[in-house]
Amino acid sequence: MTKLIVKSNYNKNSERLKLIEEMEKEFNNKNTWFFSRLTFHQDPVIRTRAICIIADLGGEPAVETISKALKEDVDELVRHEAAFSLGQLGFTSAIKPLSEAVEKDPSIFVRHEAAVALGVIGSEDARSTLLSALNDPSEEVKKSAIVALSNLDYIYNYKKINKFTRMTGG
Repeated sequence: MTKLIVKSNYNKNSERLKLIEEMEKEFNNKNTWFFSRLTFHQDPVIRTRAICIIADLGGEPAVETISKALKEDVDELVRHEAAFSLGQLGFTSAIKPLSEAVEKDPSIFVRHEAAVALGVIGSEDARSTLLSALNDPSEEVKKSAIVALSNLDYIYNYKKINKFTRMTGG
């Protein structure tokens, strides 16, 4: 029985590695369509990597694809990575899906990262969501909201949004 499980995992990993090799080629070709399709792949490892790559390649149009993963993916790690990627993109068009994740996602892990991402984006439009997150039942989410709000305060008071504020938003 153990040999069968090990062989099954080997086959799955071998298939994953072949696909990752193909992903590298498509990354070099800047094929966002290819990676958008992979956000529906059965393997959460592939979905997670695809989200990161779409964020790198896609610019603001990637917000829609990544937001869909944040809202709909069954795997909390994939949703977490989607929240992180939206923060790194830094577009205000990501505030609504990130706010919904802070307010409604069942995973503390995802709510925390969505709060941090709102801080990274650095827009006052996220303040009310972050203030509400101070009442989250999770201490981790509360702490993440405090860090994000501190970044919003810095941006507001010093009228700066730059690489430094994007790095310290969470």
